[in-house]
Amino acid sequence: MGVLLLVRHGQASFGSDDYDVLSDTGWEQGRALGRAFAAAGVVPTAIVRGSMRRHRETLEAVAETAGWSLDGSGEDLEPAVDAGWDEFDHVGLVGSDPRAAEVMGDRKAFQALFEDVTDRWMRGELDGPEPWSTFVSRVHGSLGAATALAGSGATVVVVTSGGPIGIAAAGMVDPAAASGTTYDPGAVARLWPSFNTVTVNAAVTRVVVGRSAPRLLSFNDHTHLPEALRTYR
Repeated sequence: MGVLLLVRHGQASFGSDDYDVLSDTGWEQGRALGRAFAAAGVVPTAIVRGSMRRHRETLEAVAETAGWSLDGSGEDLEPAVDAGWDEFDHVGLVGSDPRAAEVMGDRKAFQALFEDVTDRWMRGELDGPEPWSTFVSRVHGSLGAATALAGSGATVVVVTSGGPIGIAAAGMVDPAAASGTTYDPGAVARLWPSFNTVTVNAAVTRVVVGRSAPRLLSFNDHTHLPEALRTYR
């Protein structure tokens, strides 16, 4: 069997001019995960990351303390970049709502609006920058590509975001979500909010890859993070 380790990025810079940058806390979260990987002897056979800056910076922080070299020379690993693992444009989606200007900078109010807008997005009432069905489809495709790398004894680390991890987890937990070779967007929508809203920054979701479809082994493991480093956004 092989294993996929789906890593959510560290805390980004909420409320700043550029959200897609790790905060100081985000860097420390990544380093804490790297130390945990080193202690567990985790040495990936392949690394995949989304194309966002927060994905790259999280991987750099993890590699720093895990002892991984990423330049692709010799025995070093050169990460593959797969934009299918990118987060949906939640800033653009929320920003399309006239209430958005009132909640920016207020985490609690932003979260309430985020949940309302994404619920309407999943129901097809909003297309946003990217339709819900398109988001589900591209994440499923990238999960398939990563799964193909996880042959017997392989360990594939994927650095991504909470939304794609929630899509992957929902699709593996609900048999109705798998429709042939794709995920059914309506079925995924039933569970996705429950996964997406609780995913911790720099948490790890483990997926076992064998002869059958990939199976969810554990979700959102963040035991490597002290209380002061546990954040959700």
